[in-house]
Amino acid sequence: MLLRPPSAADRFRALLDDEWVIDAPLERLLYGRDGSIAEGEAGLVVLPETRQEVSACVRLAAELGMAVVPRGSGTGLAGGAVPLEGALVLALSRMTRIVEIDEDVPCAWVEPGVLNLDLSEAVRHLGLHYAPDPSSQAACSIGGNVSTNAGGPHCLKYGVTSEHVLGLEVVLAAGEVLALGGPAPDAPGYDLRGLVVGSEGTVGVVTEICVRLTPNPPAVYTALCDFASVRAAGEFVSAVIAEGVVPAAMEMMDEVMIAAVEQFVGAGLPLDAAAVVLVEADGSPADVARQAAVVQRVGRAHGARMIRVAADEEERALLWKARKSAFGAVARVAPNYYLHDCVVPRTRLVEVLEEIGRIAERHDLVIMNVFHAGDGNLHPLIAFDRRNADQVARVAAAGRDIIEACVAVGGVLSGEHGIGLEKRDYMPLTFNEDDLRAQACARDALDPAGRFNPHKVLPGAARCGEAVLEAGHLPEGTWL
Repeated sequence: MLLRPPSAADRFRALLDDEWVIDAPLERLLYGRDGSIAEGEAGLVVLPETRQEVSACVRLAAELGMAVVPRGSGTGLAGGAVPLEGALVLALSRMTRIVEIDEDVPCAWVEPGVLNLDLSEAVRHLGLHYAPDPSSQAACSIGGNVSTNAGGPHCLKYGVTSEHVLGLEVVLAAGEVLALGGPAPDAPGYDLRGLVVGSEGTVGVVTEICVRLTPNPPAVYTALCDFASVRAAGEFVSAVIAEGVVPAAMEMMDEVMIAAVEQFVGAGLPLDAAAVVLVEADGSPADVARQAAVVQRVGRAHGARMIRVAADEEERALLWKARKSAFGAVARVAPNYYLHDCVVPRTRLVEVLEEIGRIAERHDLVIMNVFHAGDGNLHPLIAFDRRNADQVARVAAAGRDIIEACVAVGGVLSGEHGIGLEKRDYMPLTFNEDDLRAQACARDALDPAGRFNPHKVLPGAARCGEAVLEAGHLPEGTWL
């Protein structure tokens, strides 16, 4: 990949105001990271405000032979927004307009920089909300959610981002603007939305999104179930769903995470519990009452020591604050953490959690668990100090062991964080050469020169018409 020529910054300043072209080394350094532990280097950062400016920047980057890394809020956890080899960072954080709200569909057209929670707040008075709710929803952007096909606790019932994207506007490699889908059902032709959602910025730059809005439920039941063992908690989760009940959310935390979160939030979590499961059901009052009765009965049958039902919205918000503050609470345990995002069949949940415990012992590491138990989306979190080289090596080895353990039981590499840099070289664990080549051909069809977010998602040799390596290698010093 060609490095930017010396005149690149001036060329981009001719397109944008000076303040929106960042060339100072310290400021560029800030854009070399995302929410993961990957590190890179931005050759130049530009912050366009309109689709026209995005298109012009992409065209100029193509003329200059520069790689382009689209970036939202930078909360990604797989290194997807980390620029490598001096790439141009196209930061979309100024594109924050809610363009249109249609109450009849209902849906909203938004720009990619709109924050996830801000959209729900903007339509609350209409009795609507945006259902996908990552733990970082107060900070993450809708464009970033589209990039990684983000999930969240309530995606157990409502589905991940792809279920809520009706249409997209995308700037392609030559700067042309492509419109895909929209609020009308059953659009003819190929469903290219499915190619763009979850593509992690490798096929184009999303400049506008039509998202489905969901009516607020008339009734909500939220309960915290306390168990003396992780096995009992995991079996409780499977048993509830086996009863034909699919709650809006089922979230689990183990004892190490419970202790960290309780010190951080003070939500009254039981410090002597081996695991807690936060269950939420919503819908009509009659249906919620039915689901609540199942949760209570199955919880008691599986040894729940206590089932704490939120008495009001304030207590409900406190319990959810505890769950969504989990990653921030890790700072009380260690200065850094490495978070995984594998998905396993729900029936193998307990087996994999026990194996993760053995992995922690084998590598002498603290591994904390907080995850979407209802759909088997695990988030083992390895707490460590990256200043300790030996510990870093053990973290990397434990990470691979966790991935292999999940894949061995029929799991997949990611449920919501994406592949990015973190899992790029693990793709051959679940895809054969033909699979990867087909994905590379789809990517190449929209970005033939491979300038959008290079070195991400697919292994290095997974190009259309080329052989796939068993494992690639990241550029030196970019991961862990």
